[in-house]
Amino acid sequence: MNTEPDAIVIGSGPNGLAAAVTLARAGLSVQVYERNATVGGGMRTEAITLPGFVHDICSAVHPLAFASGFFRRFGLDKRVEFAVPTASYGHPLDGGRAAIAYHDLERTAESLGADGPAWRALLGPLVRKADEVAQFTGSQLFQVPRHPITAAQFGLALLSQGGPWWDAPFRGEEAGALLTGVFAHATVELPSLAGAAAGLTLATYAHARGWPVPIGGSQAIADAMVADIEAHGGVVVTGVEIESLGELPSARVVLFDTGMEAAARLGEDRLPAHYLRRVSTFRNGNGVSKADFALSGPVPWSNPELMESPTVHLGGTRAAIAHSESEVAAGRHSADPYVLVSQPSIVDPTRAPAGQHVLWAYTHVPRGSTVDQKEAIIRQIERFAPGFRDLIIGSASRTAAEMERYNPNYVGGDISAGAPTLKQLIARPVVSTEPWRMPGRGLYLASAAAAPGPGVHGLSGYYAARSALRHEFGVTEMPPLGPDAASGALPEQPPVPMPEDVAALSLRDDGLPEQ
Repeated sequence: MNTEPDAIVIGSGPNGLAAAVTLARAGLSVQVYERNATVGGGMRTEAITLPGFVHDICSAVHPLAFASGFFRRFGLDKRVEFAVPTASYGHPLDGGRAAIAYHDLERTAESLGADGPAWRALLGPLVRKADEVAQFTGSQLFQVPRHPITAAQFGLALLSQGGPWWDAPFRGEEAGALLTGVFAHATVELPSLAGAAAGLTLATYAHARGWPVPIGGSQAIADAMVADIEAHGGVVVTGVEIESLGELPSARVVLFDTGMEAAARLGEDRLPAHYLRRVSTFRNGNGVSKADFALSGPVPWSNPELMESPTVHLGGTRAAIAHSESEVAAGRHSADPYVLVSQPSIVDPTRAPAGQHVLWAYTHVPRGSTVDQKEAIIRQIERFAPGFRDLIIGSASRTAAEMERYNPNYVGGDISAGAPTLKQLIARPVVSTEPWRMPGRGLYLASAAAAPGPGVHGLSGYYAARSALRHEFGVTEMPPLGPDAASGALPEQPPVPMPEDVAALSLRDDGLPEQ
């Protein structure tokens, strides 16, 4: 490709595509390069077991789809069809017991009996200010919060659940286990402030906006973003792995939707030694081992109320899950692993032939593990759904090492692009008022290795693009990102003025208007 673009994006995950959307909407010529044959990164959907069964390769349920500032400006809910289940996530316990986080906060509190008031007191203030929580948590932690009262309420909830005293508000096991299942999404030791921060954010969205499932698979989100890029003059090139910046056409800016190590390696000749030393201390987290199943029927949960939720967390009590996560943190495979299960076909019948289902599941393992955990996953599901094994008519699995081979951004199987510890959420990848801007001329980090970190939200790419527009092109207004009027969707929002100085640019929230 001989044309010299204004901007190049390496990688087509949610953040890379968000960066490309933003730059193309600003009128720049943009080229995106993706090593795999299909775009999407963690949003890919493929048939990997049997014909007619459609599986999400990484992300399946999208708590941030309706909360992310980028996706809200992009109008994702107007471009992609979603199903919002009545139950966001569930958590079985032995003996047929189960706790369920319904979309309805009050229904959840009532179902928790004596612990309902504590659940309501913990999450109610955050759910009522969910948009402000999204603005606070969807930006870098090294900032002055725009909504200090909401930030203080979040901080109090964080302190309540971020230490060994986390059981103090509850009388029974159900409420604590329900929270721990969502805290464990962070792949860190529990209890911890980092795990509680991630989990409380997701739990807030579970009640405020629900955990939506894209009809047809997560690929629909990537395809909608690519369509917008191409509609505004951008070019997406697949099947090309970039091993050196010298392979690329000359461009004013290069944005890396890659892990920190890959970005540093590619930009090494243009990055100063002091920056390379700083980012060399950025650490990847532990990995996941994933299994996908084609099923002849729905999962036969011992507690049938779980069939209302596409997402189920397995592992027993919060103490048991904390022990499992500590084993992984110590470099061992847990004998009683935490397993995250998603069965999107209970709300999206397009995923499998009539009456049949797909199931997606992963468990945490030490970074770089070569142990296939499919059998361990099956045993844990069988524990809470006897007869599950008999429903399996097809399966596929990947070890943590194989996850990296499929997507090099998942170093050692780390799907978070860097351990989401409290330190690495503040310094992501370095402590800076503008962490997306690398000190090499025209280089920007636009992946989950940069603030605000893990999750399918597009914000890391959006912020990197925003920074590049200001510093490299002198653009002082963010372009509108919503669907074109010709699509029949709602009209564009007016442009959002960009701050007048660099400090203001990074110390604000995502810069989006109240919605």
